[in-house]
Amino acid sequence: MDTATYTDRRSQIEDYFDRTAVQAWEQLTSDAPVGRIRTTVRAGRDKMRATLLSWLPQDLSGRRVLDAGCGTGALAVEAARRGADVVAIDLSPKLVELARQRAPQSLPRSGSLDFRSGDMLDDKLGQFDHVVAMDSIIHYETKDAVTALSRLAERCSTSIAFTFAPRTPLLATLIAVGRLFPRKDRAPWLEPMAKEKLLHLMGADGVLAGWQHSQDQRISSGFYKSQAMEWTKR
Repeated sequence: MDTATYTDRRSQIEDYFDRTAVQAWEQLTSDAPVGRIRTTVRAGRDKMRATLLSWLPQDLSGRRVLDAGCGTGALAVEAARRGADVVAIDLSPKLVELARQRAPQSLPRSGSLDFRSGDMLDDKLGQFDHVVAMDSIIHYETKDAVTALSRLAERCSTSIAFTFAPRTPLLATLIAVGRLFPRKDRAPWLEPMAKEKLLHLMGADGVLAGWQHSQDQRISSGFYKSQAMEWTKR
């Protein structure tokens, strides 16, 4: 991993969400009315979250789960309701605070929620049975994303599920248009990934060589286009 590139990118994402996007994300991830475009994005994100959750066991009692890039915490809460001890981490302190405010006061099973602000790659987070990274590596170049996944795999015993932006002509056009906006008004743009290249780099990684690609699913809902992929320990 190019540490400087990863660190710079991480700082851009943190600054964007804390400076610009918290209010928009608070609305998007709530039941509040939104415009037509954001309605499709909300529906797509809901379907993606449901897909990733469907790949986890229904009973997570005694399991430790890392929600890497937890946003406002919806996935983390559902995993905790299934009995998991969830560490939910995000770069944005403001999103993490919103997640804490939305979290239920009690859980039906023995699960727990630990919301933190910081880097999902921090070794101090410890070991996990499952890692879920929804829309948290989409802003990194493929090689950096693979190295991040490798570092997560070092601390995971069972499965890693993540999303990436699939490389398509339409998405490339949308990103090119977005880069015409003044830098201060831009969101950190997506870095589309070709599935074949992603699989090749992951298969060639020393840590991920002990894992296998088990399933994937593409979700398309208006302006939300994302692909989920799961890898499991051999």
